[in-house]
Amino acid sequence: MNRGRTPLALYLALGYALLVVYASLYPLSGWHDSGGDPLAFVFAGWPRYTTNFDLLTNLAAYLPLGFLLAAAGRRATATLPAMVLAVLAAGLLSFVMEFLQNYLSSRVASNLDWAGNVLGTALGAWPGAAFGPRLIDDLRHSHWPGQGGRTDAGLMLLGLWLLTQFDPTTLLFGAGDLRRLVDLPAAGEFSAESFQHVETAIAAAASLAVLLIASLLAPSRRRRLFALSILAVGLLAKALAFALMMQPQAAFVWATPGGLHGLLLGAALWLLAVLLSSTGQRALAALALLVATVMVNLAPENPYLENTLSVWNPAQFLNFHGATRLVASLWPWLALPWLVWQERNVE
Repeated sequence: MNRGRTPLALYLALGYALLVVYASLYPLSGWHDSGGDPLAFVFAGWPRYTTNFDLLTNLAAYLPLGFLLAAAGRRATATLPAMVLAVLAAGLLSFVMEFLQNYLSSRVASNLDWAGNVLGTALGAWPGAAFGPRLIDDLRHSHWPGQGGRTDAGLMLLGLWLLTQFDPTTLLFGAGDLRRLVDLPAAGEFSAESFQHVETAIAAAASLAVLLIASLLAPSRRRRLFALSILAVGLLAKALAFALMMQPQAAFVWATPGGLHGLLLGAALWLLAVLLSSTGQRALAALALLVATVMVNLAPENPYLENTLSVWNPAQFLNFHGATRLVASLWPWLALPWLVWQERNVE
């Protein structure tokens, strides 16, 4: 047990739980009392309309929460009690969300959703209790001594970056678009050929920056594996976002030629950049972030993306649209100070 250390897993679990609450109660309006029994869903029969995709969605939504809760609980108790506590806590949260959905006109309480959430929690709780604390502590003990808080902040930055991938209105790994916050028009007219170059530049610079940040956080023997794992999870999150918010067939709409070329270019540049000193890697990561952010703000509106998003139903489960757009707009401006903070600490 690792008592006395910063409970990063608990912070991440609480943050993820807040996102679950936001997604479960979206759009947070239309509250009303239908007059029915709010507990009737507990003993209701099999829902009339459901799909395997819906079941997998509910299971997958709570799996990370089970992992994080069990990892946090393992700090204070043994493996089995940590798993049980995680399942009970997440099961109670899911029950409260289903109960409250009785009072939302756009949501339907379901015991099948509740069961899927509990099962997802249980599937995530075992690896969370068994490997979560070791994984998090291994990452926190980087090759820079005395940087526990800075490493925690960096890991939370990567978690926020993964959250930004659930915004389907952005280009691949594009973040920092301040025009959306102040409602400014696009900087130029759309041209298919030039836009592909813009996509490539954004994806290359952004993926290079994220890979460098991830490899700077990981212990030296696991830099490449950890960085590539973060990138892979980001791509999976992007595919999951499109599949959930639109339709399963749209899962890989983001995989445009420009985006894929930029992804390969960014990964190739990263393989060369890891040969630099830590100071050089931080400087290059900051430069790549700035380039990607500038290009995002100069990119014209893509009518093809707008057409794709026309089928988006913003009331679907896991629609963190408001939260993800805000985080996506601010993420580079949070990552840049962290890189400076790391540099000053090393000096």
